[in-house]
Amino acid sequence: MSTNESNQTLNYIVQPGGELTGSFRVPGDKSISHRSIMLGSIANGVTEVQGFLEGDDALATLEAFRSMGVEIEGPDNGYVKIKGVGLNGLQAPEGELYVGNAGTAMRLLAGLMAGQGFSVTLTGDRSLTKRPMNRVANPLRDMGVKIDTAPEGRPPMTIHGGKPNPTHYDMPMASAQVKSCLLLAGLYADGITSVTEPAPTRDHTERMLRGFGYEVATKKVGGKNHISLNGGGELNAINIDVPADISSAAFFMVAASIAPNSDITLQHVGINPTRDGIISILKLMGADITLLNEQEVGGEPVVDIRIRSANLKGINIPEEYVPLAIDEFPVLFVAAACAEGTTVLTGAEELRVKESDRIQVMADGLQTLGIDAQPTPDGMVIKGGQLTSGEVETHDDHRIAMSFTMAALRSTGPITIKNCAHVATSFPGFVELSQKAGIRIEESEG
Repeated sequence: MSTNESNQTLNYIVQPGGELTGSFRVPGDKSISHRSIMLGSIANGVTEVQGFLEGDDALATLEAFRSMGVEIEGPDNGYVKIKGVGLNGLQAPEGELYVGNAGTAMRLLAGLMAGQGFSVTLTGDRSLTKRPMNRVANPLRDMGVKIDTAPEGRPPMTIHGGKPNPTHYDMPMASAQVKSCLLLAGLYADGITSVTEPAPTRDHTERMLRGFGYEVATKKVGGKNHISLNGGGELNAINIDVPADISSAAFFMVAASIAPNSDITLQHVGINPTRDGIISILKLMGADITLLNEQEVGGEPVVDIRIRSANLKGINIPEEYVPLAIDEFPVLFVAAACAEGTTVLTGAEELRVKESDRIQVMADGLQTLGIDAQPTPDGMVIKGGQLTSGEVETHDDHRIAMSFTMAALRSTGPITIKNCAHVATSFPGFVELSQKAGIRIEESEG
């Protein structure tokens, strides 16, 4: 079952205890997989991708471009071959573009669709239709793009393509998705489109555009990153090797840190400097983490990561690390629950507009499991303690489900995690890999 929209739900039941051992590779990076399909489709020539993430989110992006006339072979064990149609070669799809639970796909597609010669409606599953899209719709409207949304700026979102006007946008909140959306729209503008971000965010779009031969300028202006490109250029096909996803690796990094007698190595993990906050934060908490075999693959830094058990300590998480670990905070909250002392997170209000309100949902679940976790408008205060048995609700959020899976390593009894079907969106094979590593997890339909 790949969606939770049928009558049955997929739950996890995780028994307490266990230790993690072995060397293994988690699935490919979701952010890079999305972008490889998008940019490969509008490039000239054939782009070949290795390590593509065959999860529901990335597959939704692939199907969207197939429906716009792009010939794509695969995926076959992570191999995808994309026959690009050039910057202006996409065709109007016959119906709506359905992207499932993929917020990244919807927000980035909004930028690309802004420059097409046709109108298109982007829609998604029940969870995605609750998520705000005005963060991209409003700046696109400032570029002269006509966009219709459901009430409160939610999907479905209809974009009436044309020629966007070049713009400069000062982002009020750090967001790689908003930045990427505007840069992709800027490919179709006559002139320079630029974005200033209040704090560094993941730069996969800029790196990959440069990889495809498209010039993107990045400089510091008043201490902030200023990113710009000139519209109307061309992208030329390349080969892409997608590294393992650090966001998926993060669950096992925390798991091996909190479970006694654990020692694992995670292979070929991308540690893009705009994404490595999880490593910095865990090290501040006292984690035993070693980076091995450092190399660069396709413009992205890649390493093997060895993690051994450690006695974690509560910390005040530095705000400069927050944008660099924004997707990893659910599992970092579990690390904080197992740490000695108090952990304080501030400056993370973006967590409230992810697949779920990740601050409130994680606080509710941790409290259910006996932890003193107090949500704040922009973060949480967590006092380390003893995790107990209980039943927690994911609110259809894959990262919530995987985070509470790891909590059972230190719980006094089993943890039942409700509504876990969306884990397949980002981490196919999660249950099997967890079992292989030493986590006592079973699936249950009900």
